[in-house]
Amino acid sequence: MRRIATIGVYGFAAEAFLERLTGAGVGLLLDLRQRRGVRGPDYSWANSARLQSMLAAADIGYRHVKELAPTTELRRLQYREDDRQGVGKRNRVALAPEYAERYTREILDPFDLGALVAELPSDSVTALLCVERDPEACHRSLVAERLRAEQGLPVTDLRPS
Repeated sequence: MRRIATIGVYGFAAEAFLERLTGAGVGLLLDLRQRRGVRGPDYSWANSARLQSMLAAADIGYRHVKELAPTTELRRLQYREDDRQGVGKRNRVALAPEYAERYTREILDPFDLGALVAELPSDSVTALLCVERDPEACHRSLVAERLRAEQGLPVTDLRPS
């Protein structure tokens, strides 16, 4: 049976990130980021080429699903709400309601999740990746909830210790 996990970059060192994936039985990582880089030296391991190399060495597949990434306009909408609340992306705890509604309507609703699910491995966990530590603060939670509700897939959130 196919299974889904979610994971963010923030809060992990490279080794702990990889240990969390392998410990959860992840065989494929779906990168849901629009821009596949993370600023700052603490998270340089999560930049696309380095991340893909690290995953390949651990025998974990990688796929960029840019169609599920938020647009620049949507990201800016969320940043404005973050500014209004006085939080940053690294310590956000929830998505702005308008962001969640528009992401769902503009990105998630038109996307064929059934076709994606049909391509997922059935013998390992597939992880949805973005940068935010907590899934509730990230669009990956919206994708995961849709996979749970419409495809009946169990979802586990992988968080830093």
